[in-house]
Order: sequence, then C-alpha cells, then structure tokens
Amino acid sequence: MSEPTQQPDPYGPSEGPSPTAQADAMGATIIAYLVTGPALFGGIGFGLDRLLDTAFITPIGVVAGMALSLYVIWLRYGSP
Repeated sequence: MSEPTQQPDPYGPSEGPSPTAQADAMGATIIAYLVTGPALFGGIGFGLDRLLDTAFITPIGVVAGMALSLYVIWLRYGSP
C-alpha cells in the first residue's frame, strides 16, 4: 500500500494570527471582563435590593464585581 501524499495548501502556509490581531483580541477580552463583572454582580445586587427592600446591596455588588474582574484579569494576563 502506498502512503497518501500531502497536498500543498493552496492558500499558502498558515502562520496563525498576527501579533496585532492577538493584542486586539486580548484588549477586547479585558474590556469584556471589566464590563461584565460589575454588570453581573450589580444586577444580582439590584435583584436582592428589590427582593429585600434595601438600597445598599447594589453598590456592594458593583464594587465586588469590579474587584473580581480585576483579579481574574490579573490571574490570566498579569502573571507570566
């Protein structure tokens, strides 16, 4: 039996995404973390404020969400 021959790629060699595209994707991910954390935890705090008829859980949720977002960013991108 003969071995199958490998055909050359008609689109050229694949080198992966460019460094600029990688940096753009990383920046978009970081911004998504910074927006999503406070929005999610602030929304949970808002729901709890409405449920419990209070007014202090929403700001705590927003601050906690921002802190957790910064921590996740530090874990993923801050340490080599």
